[in-house]
Amino acid sequence: MSATDKEIVALDWLYQEIILDHYKRPRNFGTLENADAVAEEENPYCGDHIIVHLKTDGERITEIRFAGRGCAISQASASMMTEKVKGMRLDEALKFAEDFRQMMRGEKPFPPEGELEDLDALRGVREFPVRVKCATLAWELLQRTLAQVLGAKKGES
Repeated sequence: MSATDKEIVALDWLYQEIILDHYKRPRNFGTLENADAVAEEENPYCGDHIIVHLKTDGERITEIRFAGRGCAISQASASMMTEKVKGMRLDEALKFAEDFRQMMRGEKPFPPEGELEDLDALRGVREFPVRVKCATLAWELLQRTLAQVLGAKKGES
């Protein structure tokens, strides 16, 4: 086995560990009282079910939680998403969610290794098109909750 092959095996193992860690010990799991926006969806193909709860201060995401059930990929992706976007400006989070979805669908390249932190572990999912929906479900719900908040914000102006 060459040095490159060993690096690939080690990286695959690390990525599997990151996914399993987020699946077994999800971050920001649960619901939020008085959320500014809530979105829910079930993937009919595999049964993944996610609900995203979002609170903002009008400019930034102050709290985000997810609840639901599903495969390790969907739950880990939701956990990673909540960690990544918490504290982001609303427009920034909306753009990042769309960029991430495009990366997962192969429409946009991933940035260099390490830039996405734990989200790098989901790169390999792109090789399994049927699992991409698992990895992007929470991100679609994030976009919907942000659209609710931004729509309400426009209605106030």
